[in-house]
Amino acid sequence: MTTPLIEIKNLHASVDGQEILKGLDLTINAGEVHSIMGPNGSGKSTLANVLAGKEDYEVTDGSVVFHGKDLLDMDASERACEGLFLAFQYPVEIPGVSGMQFLRAAINAKREHHGLEELDAINVMKLFREKAKLVELDLDMLKRSVNEGFSGGEKKRNEIFQMAVLEPTFSVLDETDSGLDIDALRIVADGVNTMRDPERAFLVITHYQRLLNYIVPDFVHVLVDGRIVHSGGKELALELEDKGYAWVDDEAPAAAAK
Repeated sequence: MTTPLIEIKNLHASVDGQEILKGLDLTINAGEVHSIMGPNGSGKSTLANVLAGKEDYEVTDGSVVFHGKDLLDMDASERACEGLFLAFQYPVEIPGVSGMQFLRAAINAKREHHGLEELDAINVMKLFREKAKLVELDLDMLKRSVNEGFSGGEKKRNEIFQMAVLEPTFSVLDETDSGLDIDALRIVADGVNTMRDPERAFLVITHYQRLLNYIVPDFVHVLVDGRIVHSGGKELALELEDKGYAWVDDEAPAAAAK
């Protein structure tokens, strides 16, 4: 029997006292790419932020098991060291901290967590050069403060570069396609697709089917009012693009994600 990489059961979560997630269930195995689609306000970004450990969100019920461990019992930095990565819908700027400083610190924090020796500057740069090719990133960008003065496309490309460098086992992409033109979308998607392997999994959160032309999911789920109400294969995204969300019966049991 396959052991899930991440298993979410009956997840309830609130922000500012308002319940957003209302009993969400989702199981993702290693090697799989899942996509979540849904109307505005359905809880897509809330799910991403809860998984990442953002403190503004309060989990009121349910469980999340990641690599056999209680994810909800970890702080955000521990979740990252355990192999979880969140690509933000709106990447934040970090003035005064260069991309190189930021990433080298992140790499070595993760290595320390796993009992490994730090990478020295030479090997860090070797890793940066290797991964920069995946997203056609100019390494001069890493000399600048993280995301400061970057265009929307540069911010998203930089995040996928960070993901490639940190090599997480589970990546959540929260509307990574937002604001991207076709060329930038292709580059970002190519970076993700290069990382797909039997040991990793991805959760792609998006409004639009167009991203899923480039990152083809194994499963698509519809999130409405804080619960997954319908699941299917990649063809479900096309149906949603054609019909919208009104046809989805919010009382229908979600198909099991195997």
